[in-house]
Amino acid sequence: MAGFKSLKKARRVQVLLIAAAALMVSVGLVGYAMRDGINFFRSPSQVAEAPPGPNETFRIGGLVEEGSLVRGQGETVTFRVTDGGASVAVAFTGVLPDLFGENQGMVGTGKLVDGTFVAHEILAKHDETYMPKEVIDALKAQGVYQEPDAAKGGS
Repeated sequence: MAGFKSLKKARRVQVLLIAAAALMVSVGLVGYAMRDGINFFRSPSQVAEAPPGPNETFRIGGLVEEGSLVRGQGETVTFRVTDGGASVAVAFTGVLPDLFGENQGMVGTGKLVDGTFVAHEILAKHDETYMPKEVIDALKAQGVYQEPDAAKGGS
């Protein structure tokens, strides 16, 4: 009987080791798959204080600075995004959302190249009252956020 108990104990240890190895492999594969899918949000003030590396993809958001929107030749558009404390130059090649404009909220995904945020995706607020939570938080931190006027139909 003593040999049978040691055999059961050895099998339990083997099963635990295999389960632990499988768990480590699966966590490693999930981490590997998500390495490009996680984009951290930064406000223009955070980008100005501590610029990210040139290979880091991140999201930036704020208001499109008034008077900064320049439509270039072709599909390239440049503008500045601000949170009231700092502003960052943005370059985007592509078709902008219909609701994109000056003094409007936006979030862009891309990389910082030589001080200019080169966006590969631009999102604009989808109605008069919506603004992404990250942008609201950044604007509130700078003291420039104003709540939507309830009298104008804001919900």
